[in-house]
Amino acid sequence: MVQVDVVWSYAFGASFAAAAARQLEKAESPWVNKYFVFTLLFLAIFFAPSGIYLVIEHPQWETMQVAKSLSDLPGWLVLLFAVTNITQGILGYWVSYKLAKARNWLGAHLNWIIAWIIFWFILVCGWDCTGYQRFLYDMSVNSGVLWSPGMHMGLAFFYASRVWWTLVVMAVFWAPMLLYAYIKYIREGMESDSSIPREKIPGPINYLLRIIVLVFGTQWIACLALAILASLLVMKLYALLGSLLPAYIIGILAFSIVAYFLLFKRNMLFHRLMKLLYLQD
Repeated sequence: MVQVDVVWSYAFGASFAAAAARQLEKAESPWVNKYFVFTLLFLAIFFAPSGIYLVIEHPQWETMQVAKSLSDLPGWLVLLFAVTNITQGILGYWVSYKLAKARNWLGAHLNWIIAWIIFWFILVCGWDCTGYQRFLYDMSVNSGVLWSPGMHMGLAFFYASRVWWTLVVMAVFWAPMLLYAYIKYIREGMESDSSIPREKIPGPINYLLRIIVLVFGTQWIACLALAILASLLVMKLYALLGSLLPAYIIGILAFSIVAYFLLFKRNMLFHRLMKLLYLQD
Protein backbone atom coordinates (compact mmCIF):
# COMPACT_ATOMS: atom_id res chain seq x y z
CA MET A 1 0.00 0.00 0.00
CA VAL A 2 1.22 3.49 -0.85
CA GLN A 3 0.98 4.69 2.76
CA VAL A 4 3.03 1.82 4.19
CA ASP A 5 5.44 0.95 1.38
CA VAL A 6 7.67 3.91 2.24
CA VAL A 7 8.11 2.52 5.76
CA TRP A 8 8.39 -1.05 4.48
CA SER A 9 11.12 -0.05 2.05
CA TYR A 10 12.99 1.64 4.92
CA ALA A 11 12.67 -1.56 6.98
CA PHE A 12 14.15 -3.72 4.23
CA GLY A 13 17.12 -1.41 3.68
CA ALA A 14 17.71 -1.21 7.41
CA SER A 15 17.56 -4.99 7.86
CA PHE A 16 20.05 -5.69 5.06
CA ALA A 17 22.55 -3.26 6.56
CA ALA A 18 21.97 -4.67 10.06
CA ALA A 19 22.62 -8.17 8.76
CA ALA A 20 25.98 -6.99 7.39
CA ALA A 21 26.78 -4.76 10.39
CA ARG A 22 30.20 -6.30 11.10
CA GLN A 23 31.29 -5.98 7.48
CA LEU A 24 29.94 -2.45 7.12
CA GLU A 25 31.77 -1.34 10.27
CA LYS A 26 34.99 -1.88 8.31
CA ALA A 27 33.70 -0.46 5.03
CA GLU A 28 35.25 2.81 3.86
CA SER A 29 32.04 3.88 2.13
CA PRO A 30 28.40 2.93 2.68
CA TRP A 31 27.84 2.84 -1.09
CA VAL A 32 30.84 1.00 -2.56
CA ASN A 33 30.24 -2.55 -1.34
CA LYS A 34 28.21 -5.62 -2.28
CA TYR A 35 25.72 -5.10 0.57
CA PHE A 36 24.50 -1.78 -0.79
CA VAL A 37 24.43 -3.18 -4.34
CA PHE A 38 22.26 -6.07 -3.14
CA THR A 39 19.95 -3.68 -1.28
CA LEU A 40 19.60 -1.46 -4.33
CA LEU A 41 18.91 -4.39 -6.64
CA PHE A 42 16.22 -5.77 -4.32
CA LEU A 43 14.50 -2.39 -4.06
CA ALA A 44 14.75 -1.54 -7.75
CA ILE A 45 14.00 -4.94 -9.31
CA PHE A 46 11.53 -6.44 -6.83
CA PHE A 47 10.11 -3.97 -4.32
CA ALA A 48 9.39 -0.83 -6.32
CA PRO A 49 7.95 -2.65 -9.37
CA SER A 50 5.62 -4.70 -7.16
CA GLY A 51 4.19 -1.50 -5.72
CA ILE A 52 3.64 -0.02 -9.18
CA TYR A 53 1.92 -3.22 -10.32
CA LEU A 54 -0.49 -3.05 -7.37
CA VAL A 55 -1.20 0.62 -8.08
CA ILE A 56 -2.14 -0.25 -11.66
CA GLU A 57 -4.13 -3.42 -10.93
CA HIS A 58 -5.67 -2.52 -7.55
CA PRO A 59 -5.50 1.26 -7.10
CA GLN A 60 -8.24 1.27 -4.45
CA TRP A 61 -6.52 -1.28 -2.21
CA GLU A 62 -3.00 0.02 -2.85
CA THR A 63 -4.03 3.52 -1.70
CA MET A 64 -5.88 2.12 1.36
CA GLN A 65 -9.20 2.74 -0.40
CA VAL A 66 -8.50 6.48 -0.94
CA ALA A 67 -8.44 6.41 -4.76
CA LYS A 68 -11.56 5.14 -6.53
CA SER A 69 -9.67 4.33 -9.73
CA LEU A 70 -6.25 4.72 -11.31
CA SER A 71 -7.39 7.95 -12.97
CA ASP A 72 -7.68 9.53 -9.51
CA LEU A 73 -3.90 9.33 -9.13
CA PRO A 74 -1.85 12.04 -10.85
CA GLY A 75 1.20 10.80 -12.73
CA TRP A 76 3.61 12.73 -10.51
CA LEU A 77 2.25 10.96 -7.41
CA VAL A 78 2.77 7.51 -8.92
CA LEU A 79 6.29 8.54 -9.96
CA LEU A 80 7.04 9.86 -6.47
CA PHE A 81 5.74 6.61 -4.98
CA ALA A 82 8.08 4.56 -7.17
CA VAL A 83 11.06 6.75 -6.31
CA THR A 84 10.45 6.72 -2.55
CA ASN A 85 10.14 2.94 -2.59
CA ILE A 86 13.84 3.01 -3.45
CA THR A 87 15.11 6.13 -1.68
CA GLN A 88 13.55 5.22 1.66
CA GLY A 89 15.19 1.82 1.50
CA ILE A 90 18.51 3.56 0.90
CA LEU A 91 17.82 5.79 3.91
CA GLY A 92 17.09 2.78 6.13
CA TYR A 93 20.30 1.14 4.93
CA TRP A 94 22.32 4.31 5.62
CA VAL A 95 20.98 4.71 9.17
CA SER A 96 21.84 1.10 10.03
CA TYR A 97 25.22 1.60 8.37
CA LYS A 98 25.96 4.57 10.64
CA LEU A 99 24.93 2.53 13.67
CA ALA A 100 27.15 -0.32 12.50
CA LYS A 101 30.11 2.05 12.15
CA ALA A 102 29.55 2.96 15.80
CA ARG A 103 29.46 -0.77 16.70
CA ASN A 104 25.89 -0.30 17.90
CA TRP A 105 24.61 -3.74 16.88
CA LEU A 106 21.44 -3.38 18.94
CA GLY A 107 20.62 0.00 17.38
CA ALA A 108 21.19 -1.35 13.87
CA HIS A 109 18.63 -4.11 14.45
CA LEU A 110 16.17 -1.91 16.35
CA ASN A 111 16.20 0.35 13.31
CA TRP A 112 14.36 -2.28 11.24
CA ILE A 113 12.29 -3.57 14.17
CA ILE A 114 10.81 -0.13 14.88
CA ALA A 115 10.15 0.39 11.16
CA TRP A 116 8.24 -2.90 11.07
CA ILE A 117 6.12 -1.85 14.07
CA ILE A 118 5.25 1.41 12.30
CA PHE A 119 4.47 -0.55 9.13
CA TRP A 120 1.99 -2.79 10.97
CA PHE A 121 0.54 0.12 12.95
CA ILE A 122 -0.39 1.93 9.75
CA LEU A 123 -2.06 -1.23 8.41
CA VAL A 124 -3.94 -1.97 11.62
CA CYS A 125 -4.87 1.52 12.80
CA GLY A 126 -4.28 3.80 9.84
CA TRP A 127 -4.92 7.52 10.22
CA ASP A 128 -8.54 7.17 11.33
CA CYS A 129 -8.62 3.84 13.24
CA THR A 130 -9.93 1.98 10.17
CA GLY A 131 -6.61 0.74 8.79
CA TYR A 132 -7.42 -2.96 9.16
CA GLN A 133 -10.81 -2.46 7.47
CA ARG A 134 -9.17 -0.79 4.49
CA PHE A 135 -6.54 -3.53 4.28
CA LEU A 136 -9.04 -6.39 4.46
CA TYR A 137 -11.25 -5.18 1.63
CA ASP A 138 -10.77 -6.03 -2.06
CA MET A 139 -13.23 -4.22 -4.30
CA SER A 140 -12.41 -6.50 -7.24
CA VAL A 141 -14.12 -9.49 -5.60
CA ASN A 142 -16.99 -7.50 -4.13
CA SER A 143 -18.83 -6.57 -7.33
CA GLY A 144 -16.84 -3.34 -7.66
CA VAL A 145 -18.49 -1.80 -4.59
CA LEU A 146 -16.23 0.90 -3.17
CA TRP A 147 -15.11 0.64 0.44
CA SER A 148 -16.81 2.63 3.19
CA PRO A 149 -16.20 2.64 6.96
CA GLY A 150 -17.24 -0.63 8.58
CA MET A 151 -16.72 -2.73 5.44
CA HIS A 152 -14.11 -5.51 5.36
CA MET A 153 -13.82 -9.15 4.32
CA GLY A 154 -12.38 -10.46 7.56
CA LEU A 155 -10.53 -13.77 7.23
CA ALA A 156 -12.08 -14.26 3.77
CA PHE A 157 -9.56 -11.71 2.49
CA PHE A 158 -6.82 -14.31 2.93
CA TYR A 159 -8.38 -16.84 0.57
CA ALA A 160 -10.97 -15.03 -1.55
CA SER A 161 -9.10 -11.85 -2.42
CA ARG A 162 -7.27 -11.35 -5.70
CA VAL A 163 -4.98 -8.89 -3.93
CA TRP A 164 -3.95 -11.47 -1.35
CA TRP A 165 -2.95 -14.06 -3.96
CA THR A 166 -1.00 -11.40 -5.81
CA LEU A 167 0.94 -10.74 -2.60
CA VAL A 168 1.56 -14.47 -2.17
CA VAL A 169 3.05 -14.75 -5.67
CA MET A 170 5.26 -11.73 -4.97
CA ALA A 171 6.44 -13.32 -1.72
CA VAL A 172 7.62 -16.38 -3.67
CA PHE A 173 10.14 -14.12 -5.43
CA TRP A 174 11.01 -12.02 -2.39
CA ALA A 175 11.57 -14.76 0.19
CA PRO A 176 14.70 -16.33 -1.35
CA MET A 177 16.44 -12.95 -1.58
CA LEU A 178 15.56 -12.08 2.01
CA LEU A 179 16.72 -15.44 3.34
CA TYR A 180 19.92 -15.22 1.30
CA ALA A 181 20.82 -11.79 2.66
CA TYR A 182 19.94 -12.44 6.29
CA ILE A 183 21.66 -15.82 6.49
CA LYS A 184 24.74 -15.13 4.38
CA TYR A 185 25.55 -11.65 5.70
CA ILE A 186 25.05 -12.33 9.41
CA ARG A 187 26.94 -15.62 9.29
CA GLU A 188 29.68 -14.08 7.13
CA GLY A 189 30.12 -11.34 9.70
CA MET A 190 30.40 -13.80 12.58
CA GLU A 191 32.94 -15.93 10.74
CA SER A 192 35.10 -12.85 10.11
CA ASP A 193 35.08 -11.89 13.81
CA SER A 194 38.02 -13.55 15.58
CA SER A 195 36.51 -12.73 18.99
CA ILE A 196 33.75 -15.30 18.43
CA PRO A 197 34.78 -18.91 19.16
CA ARG A 198 34.19 -21.09 16.10
CA GLU A 199 32.13 -23.57 18.12
CA LYS A 200 29.62 -20.81 18.96
CA ILE A 201 28.79 -20.18 15.30
CA PRO A 202 25.68 -22.22 14.40
CA GLY A 203 25.74 -24.61 11.47
CA PRO A 204 23.91 -23.69 8.21
CA ILE A 205 20.70 -25.57 9.05
CA ASN A 206 20.60 -24.33 12.65
CA TYR A 207 21.22 -20.82 11.44
CA LEU A 208 18.46 -21.07 8.84
CA LEU A 209 16.03 -21.99 11.62
CA ARG A 210 17.39 -19.21 13.82
CA ILE A 211 16.86 -16.64 11.06
CA ILE A 212 13.32 -17.83 10.37
CA VAL A 213 12.38 -17.73 14.04
CA LEU A 214 14.20 -14.56 15.11
CA VAL A 215 14.02 -12.35 12.03
CA PHE A 216 10.77 -13.38 10.38
CA GLY A 217 9.16 -14.16 13.73
CA THR A 218 10.05 -10.67 14.93
CA GLN A 219 8.85 -9.03 11.72
CA TRP A 220 5.58 -10.89 11.24
CA ILE A 221 4.55 -11.86 14.78
CA ALA A 222 6.21 -9.74 17.47
CA CYS A 223 6.05 -6.43 15.58
CA LEU A 224 2.47 -7.12 14.47
CA ALA A 225 1.45 -7.92 18.05
CA LEU A 226 2.99 -4.67 19.32
CA ALA A 227 1.31 -2.70 16.53
CA ILE A 228 -2.05 -4.22 17.48
CA LEU A 229 -1.53 -3.24 21.13
CA ALA A 230 -0.62 0.32 20.13
CA SER A 231 -3.64 0.47 17.81
CA LEU A 232 -6.02 -0.78 20.49
CA LEU A 233 -4.69 1.89 22.86
CA VAL A 234 -5.23 4.63 20.28
CA MET A 235 -8.71 3.31 19.43
CA LYS A 236 -9.68 3.19 23.10
CA LEU A 237 -8.47 6.74 23.66
CA TYR A 238 -10.36 7.87 20.56
CA ALA A 239 -13.55 6.34 21.98
CA LEU A 240 -12.96 8.08 25.32
CA LEU A 241 -11.79 11.46 24.05
CA GLY A 242 -13.86 11.68 20.88
CA SER A 243 -10.95 13.30 19.04
CA LEU A 244 -8.43 11.59 16.78
CA LEU A 245 -5.37 13.83 17.14
CA PRO A 246 -5.10 13.71 20.95
CA ALA A 247 -5.79 9.96 20.86
CA TYR A 248 -2.91 9.39 18.47
CA ILE A 249 -0.48 11.70 20.27
CA ILE A 250 -1.20 10.35 23.76
CA GLY A 251 -1.53 6.74 22.66
CA ILE A 252 1.64 6.57 20.57
CA LEU A 253 3.67 8.49 23.16
CA ALA A 254 2.47 6.28 26.05
CA PHE A 255 3.05 3.09 24.06
CA SER A 256 6.55 4.18 23.00
CA ILE A 257 7.64 4.99 26.56
CA VAL A 258 6.34 1.72 28.01
CA ALA A 259 7.74 -0.34 25.12
CA TYR A 260 11.16 1.27 25.47
CA PHE A 261 11.54 0.45 29.16
CA LEU A 262 9.98 -3.01 28.97
CA LEU A 263 11.21 -4.24 25.59
CA PHE A 264 13.82 -2.12 23.81
CA LYS A 265 16.31 -1.04 26.47
CA ARG A 266 19.64 -2.85 26.58
CA ASN A 267 19.31 -6.25 28.26
CA MET A 268 15.56 -6.28 27.75
CA LEU A 269 13.65 -8.67 25.46
CA PHE A 270 14.62 -7.41 22.00
CA HIS A 271 18.26 -6.96 22.98
CA ARG A 272 18.39 -10.57 24.18
CA LEU A 273 16.75 -11.79 20.97
CA MET A 274 19.04 -9.84 18.65
CA LYS A 275 22.13 -11.01 20.54
CA LEU A 276 21.24 -14.50 19.37
CA LEU A 277 21.70 -13.20 15.83
CA TYR A 278 24.97 -11.30 16.12
CA LEU A 279 26.56 -12.99 19.18
CA GLN A 280 27.82 -9.76 20.72
CA ASP A 281 27.04 -7.82 23.89
